[in-house]
Amino acid sequence: MRQRDRLRVGGAGHGDFDHPGADLRFREDAEHPGGPVIALLWLVIVAVPLLVLFGATLRTQDDYLDNGPLAVPDAVTADNYLSVFDKGFATALGNTVMVTAGTVALVMVTAIPAAYAIVRSPSRIVSSGFRMFLLGLAIPMQVTVVPIYLVITRLHLYDSLLAVVLPTAAFSLPVSVLILASAMRDVSEEVYEAMALDGANSWRVLLNLVVPMSTSAISTIGIYSALQAWNGFLFPLVLTQSAEQRVLTLSLWEYQTQFGINVPGLLAAVVLSGLPIFIAYLFARRALTSGLMGVGGK
Repeated sequence: MRQRDRLRVGGAGHGDFDHPGADLRFREDAEHPGGPVIALLWLVIVAVPLLVLFGATLRTQDDYLDNGPLAVPDAVTADNYLSVFDKGFATALGNTVMVTAGTVALVMVTAIPAAYAIVRSPSRIVSSGFRMFLLGLAIPMQVTVVPIYLVITRLHLYDSLLAVVLPTAAFSLPVSVLILASAMRDVSEEVYEAMALDGANSWRVLLNLVVPMSTSAISTIGIYSALQAWNGFLFPLVLTQSAEQRVLTLSLWEYQTQFGINVPGLLAAVVLSGLPIFIAYLFARRALTSGLMGVGGK
């Protein structure tokens, strides 16, 4: 009873806090009184551009040009969303999905065994190779465009989706291996020894122990590599040419002509192209946050 009395704050006028977590939240609010105001301000900063973006997609081109982007629409129309599919949006969406799926699969297949080998190998050569591997984080992809173009043409992969998948996955690997290696180091050595006593080989330990205990990190690199592939522009621009291999980022150019830009139609295409990856983020945001926080804590 005395412990419950200690948790009561301020008497009846301030309410009763019967749970230690409630007392903790009360103290945090008292220490940071401006937190809710800052959060509300940040929400406004983020939400207003999105509302303007979505509102512009429901307007005609004449209405947008005559009244400006912030005006209330004279009439709401969905023609911009319907016209998107007349400009090859479905083909570009399918190509982007294939590039994204291929990139994520390639990153998973290569990054998970590589990170496991780095964590479990006692060799200094492997450790030094890992440090050299991380130098890829310091190399801008723009610097490698010409060598990559020459390699792709020598392999006769130019103007194919595979030509986009390979370099995109390569540039996603350094961050992916770093995140996975950080997560795999958290697995207790005693657990590894117990698996070894059961006669488990390296592949069994990886598949039955390490992978299930690294799901947050795996989800993180999956989302990261998917974003890299979905939003990629440079490699599709340089390594593809035909309309059949066009991805979403390149299809947005269709709204620019010699007479101007169809801004509402362009924004409608932007909304539709960003919707799938946004939905995927909503389902995996907790795993993404957990994986990134784990790396930051090392």
